Amino acid sequence: MSVKRQRARTSSAARSAAVLTAMGLALASTALLGTGAGVSTASSHREAPLIAADPQVDNTDLYAFTSPDSPDTVTLIANWLPFQEPNGGPNFYPWADGAHYDINIDSQGTGKPDVTYRWTFHTEDARGTGTFLYNNGPVNNLSDPTLLFRQYYTLQELRPDCDPVTLVDRGQVAPSHTGRASMPNYGMLRDQATVQLPGGGQTVATQAADPFFLDLRVFDLLYGGNLSEVGQNTLAGYNVNSVALQIPKSRLAYKGDATRNPVIGVWSSTEKQTLKLSPGKADPVGKFVQVSRLGNPLVNEVVLPSGLKDAFNSLPPSEDHNQPAVVARVLEPEVPKLVQAIYGLPAPATPRTDLQEIFLTGIAKAANGPLAVDLNSQLMNQDIDPGKFVPAEELRLNMSTPVTPNPDRLGVLNGDFQGFPNGRRLGDDVVDIALQVVEGATPGNFVAALAAGDKVNSTDKPFGATFPYLALPYDKAVNQAN
Repeated sequence: MSVKRQRARTSSAARSAAVLTAMGLALASTALLGTGAGVSTASSHREAPLIAADPQVDNTDLYAFTSPDSPDTVTLIANWLPFQEPNGGPNFYPWADGAHYDINIDSQGTGKPDVTYRWTFHTEDARGTGTFLYNNGPVNNLSDPTLLFRQYYTLQELRPDCDPVTLVDRGQVAPSHTGRASMPNYGMLRDQATVQLPGGGQTVATQAADPFFLDLRVFDLLYGGNLSEVGQNTLAGYNVNSVALQIPKSRLAYKGDATRNPVIGVWSSTEKQTLKLSPGKADPVGKFVQVSRLGNPLVNEVVLPSGLKDAFNSLPPSEDHNQPAVVARVLEPEVPKLVQAIYGLPAPATPRTDLQEIFLTGIAKAANGPLAVDLNSQLMNQDIDPGKFVPAEELRLNMSTPVTPNPDRLGVLNGDFQGFPNGRRLGDDVVDIALQVVEGATPGNFVAALAAGDKVNSTDKPFGATFPYLALPYDKAVNQAN
């Protein structure tokens, strides 16, 4: 193992500051840019023109962290279908039938998946011509006949040059929460939908309260131009569709050895077929096409200009280094210029090779970048072939970093090295981190003027202590959520 929390504590302040500054400038960009489509962008909600029109397959957030109550496993959570108003019936928020909802793992640094976990959904709708209701009575169990709209999924483990392995056949989805009268104990329904996996681990497909939190008035000249507009969690009340997977580290590590090869790269993606439209029907035809992709939060939204967003969603990470327009936006980012224009803070010198290291290679001495700290690059894995390594945009997790007993929402900024960008936990407060580090904060040395951040330090619904850790979905209208 190349990185331990103690070693990270002893790294130089300059290196820590460089890591934080690079990370923060990328994250802070969410405060300044949006897609201009529909509801405001948050993390990866509606980040590109085409996917904004197809929310069922729109990746919103991706999380990867060592399970705090089961440290020999990693928990992977991927969310889709943003801005779900709880009262949005009568059809509510189903997964797209037949689409491929994937979580991909790159353990060698090739930008290609060494293992993919794929959820494929199908619907059984008993409403027919008899009713418009999602359920026609209270639903106390997933098997209750009052639940008229049901979805099921197949979960496969896909590895190159191997036949697909079906881990779950006909797993039932926890339904959309249609209200307290209809589903008086949604937690029980989610528990019933949780499936134990052969060989260890578990999974669930469920609706959940959106775990991302921030004040979206950030778009009003960065909280009013003087930080006067703060304290409102704009995403409170909205739900998302989530798949959560808890899996032994040995299933993710290269050659099954999480001790010698602890670093993985993770991204989620969605594939779908073209729809052939006819009156009252939409039939999928042809080859599957990737339409959405997400690794690190905020990359597609705020690093890339609008003209590159749809193309980025269609690419595999293995092609990132071959896209000069994308690399140029990392090396010469727009965001620091905007920060300078609004607040008068001088933009750091370019080219930003530090950003290139964070987004494309991971942070490691072997990456030969300016951030000469072993943190989370696959180049740290002892058994890989460095000659096959390529720069690729992925959320990278060092599975050997010990679980933090008392997680700090500011992560590395406050001395907690299990947080983003070393994976991403549900409680990592990326906005407050960004507001600090864009001003040059270093661990333990905060910028006093930004100490309060956006005054949204967590969700209003606490996360759970056990799998899947997500808060149960909201059941009130958004304008009554608080």
